[in-house]
Amino acid sequence: MQPRNMSMSGVVDLAAVKAAGEAKAKAEQARAEAARRGDTGAVPPSSLVIDVDEAGFERDVLQRSSEVPVVIDFWAEWCEPCKQLSPVLERLAREYNGRFVLAKVDVDANQMLMQQFQIQGIPAVFAVVAGQALPLFQGAAPETQIRETLDQLIQVGEQRFGLTGITVDAEAGADDESAAPAEQAGPYDALLEAAVRALDADDFGGAAQAYRNVLADDPGNTEAKLGLAQAELLARVKGMDPQQVRKDAAERPDDVPAQIAAADLDLVGGHVEDAFGRLVEAVRRTAGEDRDAARVRLLELFEVIGSDDPRVTAARSALARVLF
Repeated sequence: MQPRNMSMSGVVDLAAVKAAGEAKAKAEQARAEAARRGDTGAVPPSSLVIDVDEAGFERDVLQRSSEVPVVIDFWAEWCEPCKQLSPVLERLAREYNGRFVLAKVDVDANQMLMQQFQIQGIPAVFAVVAGQALPLFQGAAPETQIRETLDQLIQVGEQRFGLTGITVDAEAGADDESAAPAEQAGPYDALLEAAVRALDADDFGGAAQAYRNVLADDPGNTEAKLGLAQAELLARVKGMDPQQVRKDAAERPDDVPAQIAAADLDLVGGHVEDAFGRLVEAVRRTAGEDRDAARVRLLELFEVIGSDDPRVTAARSALARVLF
């Protein structure tokens, strides 16, 4: 889904000039000390993506952020959009080869961290630079926009805080990788990969067609069903004027098309409960074709999030109450 915020504009507020200068000095001192010891500081590729909990947060995130930007992926096992976003972030962490480190936080097991970062919905992505945090985006996002944000983050880390990244020992773990059995390609992998590439290029129609091609042969394919629902959602919101859509929805509470459009924007922005609640209320207030349109769109949005999500379960119960 499109991110709520992919801008680096707020990064200037991360620290005062003095703090930036101190961070630069510390980074330069650490590099000089490592050079004096003959220590390259190289880390294995496995250190680029780490699981972090509350107990290790200071060591694994705050302290590490003094030498490299740390990107935090807040996720949960039941979150279907997380399952789309997390693999992209993990792949990019390895591709950027030490320019940033990805820290994964399971919100179900780390509620305190979720509260400290004021997480309202997941997936949510933050960064910590020189011990200071800033939000990057909430909700899944096309890879092109994620790359742009990461590039801006790395640039800020270098220019303001002197963080040039960490050295990765490419040979470390190579034996383990070579010993690992090759993963068997699935029958629809090529089509699913084509759909992901189309999503990354903002070709939502092409992505939707690729997912339909999978479903035509395998109607129960979970990944294709989720991908199709997301592609169709992104296609609907692509040309919207968010301010106008929200204004129309606020001024016309009984206008079902206006409420449907606003619900799409809510979901894309990561406001899942707001989207579901808006459409449940539209079903409650209307009848006939309008009621059916709101109900159908709500069911489509359930597909985007995934049936195992507790928010979907709660919304299904609310829908049943207003229908029956």
